[in-house]
Amino acid sequence: MKRLILAIGCILLAGPALAQSIGEKTGINSALGVAPTTADFVKEVAISDMFELESNRLAQQKGNAQEKSFAQQMVTDHTKTSSELKDMVKSGKVKAELPTALDSSHQSKLDKLKDQSAADFSSNFDSYQVSAHKDAVSLFERYASGGDNSELKDWAGKTLPALKHHLEMAQELGKAPSVGQSSGKQ
Repeated sequence: MKRLILAIGCILLAGPALAQSIGEKTGINSALGVAPTTADFVKEVAISDMFELESNRLAQQKGNAQEKSFAQQMVTDHTKTSSELKDMVKSGKVKAELPTALDSSHQSKLDKLKDQSAADFSSNFDSYQVSAHKDAVSLFERYASGGDNSELKDWAGKTLPALKHHLEMAQELGKAPSVGQSSGKQ
């Protein structure tokens, strides 16, 4: 019995240390509240921004009025964060590689959105935006509180309120009636 308790204790204590080496994509860091490494943070933010820009450009074409308005704000804001991140990496203040393409998970979501009619687009777009912004808020919160690069950590903290606002906006998508939809009143 003592061995079992000791083994469980060792696993619990080693969990956060092991999670850092596993990386962000497994979701373990998020579940444990462990800050991502600088390299993982930069990679995830860059991919997130690329997905936001591409998916919201599609929403500007295919989305309803509410989605088009949301998309305009997202393109503006994510262009800004993408540029700021690139500047920190290029200046040498942040030592990390910037990805040049989406990962397979984000690319498959984008491909799905591209192939959908306007009617089917909204349901998936709205869901993807909520999910993406929940992930981003978690990522930025964890890095802002425990990241290892002070400049990037400060930037994450300063960017976090805008991301939380984006999440609130995304959660409102689809709640307003679309133009031409019956309100049930006669």
